[in-house]
Amino acid sequence: MKNIIEVSNLVKNYGDFQAVKGISFDVKEGEIFGLLGPNGAGKSTTLEIIETLREKTSGTIIVDGLNIDTNPNDIKKIIGVQLQTSGFYPGLNLVELINLFCGLYNQEADPKTLLEKVNLYDKAKSKVKELSGGQKQRFSIATTLINKPKIIFLDEPTTGLDPQARRNLWDLIRDIRDQGTTVILTTHYMDEAEVLCDRVAIIDEGKIIAIATPDKLIDDLVATGFERPKEMKQANLEDVFINLTGHDIREL
Repeated sequence: MKNIIEVSNLVKNYGDFQAVKGISFDVKEGEIFGLLGPNGAGKSTTLEIIETLREKTSGTIIVDGLNIDTNPNDIKKIIGVQLQTSGFYPGLNLVELINLFCGLYNQEADPKTLLEKVNLYDKAKSKVKELSGGQKQRFSIATTLINKPKIIFLDEPTTGLDPQARRNLWDLIRDIRDQGTTVILTTHYMDEAEVLCDRVAIIDEGKIIAIATPDKLIDDLVATGFERPKEMKQANLEDVFINLTGHDIREL
């Protein structure tokens, strides 16, 4: 499996403050890669630099063979970015918004096919303000797929969603990966990272302090003699919630 992103010795300074301190990592083509860390750790800055939204201080970034210093516009054409908050024209319905994005991307896409892909076909004539939280997130992700990107970036995509909407979004993210798109996400939900990510990098105070599969990181911790203070049951309260309310999408 080849590297689709290669980051080497990335540094980002804001005056005297160093937000990113010479980090290096790679992302494999076709994987779901998680960048985890507390607020202020440098993960959003790192992704914004890779997304060409923010300039780096030093270091090298290669995206699908393209150097970010010399080919930023070509990189923009092969990525999709879904931010924590997205602003859409309030007077347009979902079909009209997708057509608008198609014009901006200079791409052709069938809006209803795209909406069906994210389980919003029946909301084609609705405005974004009329959607539930989970539906808004799915539509936001749909807009990142218009240019048929090789890589999509998801910044805390399930924040604020109820457990049912979260798991439905997990299914969508897996489907996107299974269709050949590399997914890079940030999340504060460790259960989400454990379930979704093929590998994760944990960043703290501008440095990567661990990178591996979730299973490897957990096994390494257990090998140190770590024990949970409380024995875990075979299910948790979220499992109860999903079991009782149903896993299928039933949003109003």
